Parts: sequence; structure tokens; C-alpha cells
Amino acid sequence: MPPKNDGVKVLATNRQAYHNYFIQEKFEAGIELFGTEVKSIRGGHVNLKDAFCAVKSGELYVYNMHISPYEQGNVFNKDPMRPKRLLMHKKEIRRLQAGTQQDGLTLVPLSVYLKGSLVKVQISLAKGKKLYDKRESDAKRDADREIRRTLREKNN
Repeated sequence: MPPKNDGVKVLATNRQAYHNYFIQEKFEAGIELFGTEVKSIRGGHVNLKDAFCAVKSGELYVYNMHISPYEQGNVFNKDPMRPKRLLMHKKEIRRLQAGTQQDGLTLVPLSVYLKGSLVKVQISLAKGKKLYDKRESDAKRDADREIRRTLREKNN
């Protein structure tokens, strides 16, 4: 989740990322958008499912992030699936690139949110989970849910 500050409104989260990856480090990045895309995002028409990030020629891009066309945008609408450039310092981008190349990690967008009037994307360096890791985390979640349920029943 993005930082819990005043003026932060979460617009979309990538819940599947928490299931498929071990989240190692989180980063905040700006995103380069056109006007109709910003209006569509403010309306909550953004989807992060299957989205990923990659460094291409020294710049960071997010791929497969779907921003629905703005209804009143007519000819000014852009392709909903176009790669969008993320805005970070070069030093941070180099660090992310080194992490993906050396450590076998991947860059995954976790959420899109408004911070003041700016659209931000929270990305993370993540390591993929194996099937047995997913089963283990599912079993742990179910056990925790059962414990909370029994405690709640005892208190009532």
C-alpha cells in the first residue's frame, strides 16, 4: 500500500502481485500521462492486472497497465495499453536495473494513487513465488482467519 499520508487516495491496487511475488523493496514513481488518461484515472478506470515494469534504454516503463479511454475524450484518447514512462531519478533506475539483472528479481507495480494532485505508481522489486510458497501463504492466511473467527465468537 502507498504511504498513509494526508491527501493520498488509492485508485487501483495489484492484489495479484502480493499472491505471486515476495515483495522485497517498494519505490514511488511518477508517471507520464496525457490529459485524457489523467481524467480517466481520476475516475478510477485503471487496471494493474498482469502489469510489469522494465528498464529500456535507461528509462523505466510500465507495460500492460490498462487505462480505459476517457468517455468525453474523442480524438484525444490514447491507446489504453501503450507503455507508460515512469519518472524516477537515474540513480534509482540504475539500482532497479541492477537488481533485476543480478538478483533475478522483477519489477511489479503494486498500486496507482493520487498524492495531492499528482498520479503516482508504487513499484517494487519482487521475487517470484513457487507453487508450494503460494500454498503455504494460503494455508497461513486461512489459519489466521480461523483464529480471528474463533476469538470473535468467544468475545460475543
